[in-house]
Amino acid sequence: MTATEAIVRPSVSRGPRISVASPVKRRSAWLANTVLIVVGVVFLVPIAWIVFSAVSPSATVSISVPERLTFDNFVSVFDWSMTLLPLWNSTLISFGTALITVVVGVLAAYPLSRHNSRFQRGFMYSVLFGSCLPITAMMVPVYALFVQLKMLDSQVSVILFMAATSLPMAIWMLKNFMDSVPVSLEEAAWVDGASSMRALWTIVLPLMRPGISVVFIFVFTQAWGNFFVPFVLLFSSEKMPAAVAIFTFFGNHGAVAYGQLAAFAALYSVPILVLYLLVQRLSGSSFALAGGVKG
Repeated sequence: MTATEAIVRPSVSRGPRISVASPVKRRSAWLANTVLIVVGVVFLVPIAWIVFSAVSPSATVSISVPERLTFDNFVSVFDWSMTLLPLWNSTLISFGTALITVVVGVLAAYPLSRHNSRFQRGFMYSVLFGSCLPITAMMVPVYALFVQLKMLDSQVSVILFMAATSLPMAIWMLKNFMDSVPVSLEEAAWVDGASSMRALWTIVLPLMRPGISVVFIFVFTQAWGNFFVPFVLLFSSEKMPAAVAIFTFFGNHGAVAYGQLAAFAALYSVPILVLYLLVQRLSGSSFALAGGVKG
């Protein structure tokens, strides 16, 4: 290097480098891993209690590995009136609520996604505000309304009410999923003579199947675990879902049978797991839109 180059070239100050293996990085990674482990343990302990207590002959409120395995708890709760009928009622109520919510939500989200209006932003915020209203605050006027309409003790009434409460969030989510589908694909279908509803059925819905699956599982899970609404609107024991049957089970038998409770909880969680695996397999990777639009 010549003297002239040394004068022209500015000096670059080299500050302290932080490598990937620096103590700061290792400390933050250790802290993050510790937090994740604690959160994982918090979620795994109740599941482990259900698994161990369901096959334990002497289950208690504390978690412990059983000395011997038994299926007597499953045999005792595997009864039509105690378990199977409430699970069937939960399936009907949850599936009906999710189906109505998805169908109405898609029909409401389509014009909101494809047409611009000066009131669209305010309407969407109103829809989002509707999802923030607590159900407990609405149950008193809803109960009075159902008394006037003679709709109490009806599973159809429960389905309609739960679908109405789930609809605002479903519309918001479905609109966001629908915005990711290019309008150019619909325009090509319109050029070929397809109507808006046909383009929605043949173009938009197949491409947003994962989004529909997410909304369906979200609504189904909420309806499956809902205790308050069926407990208030239903009176007959043969119409109660499994979420309420757990409460009536304790009320009828007095002392808590932890082994039977764990067996009931294990059976109660099976439909949700089956639905999740089934929907995940059927939805596939339908959001792979690469190559869908040329230009």
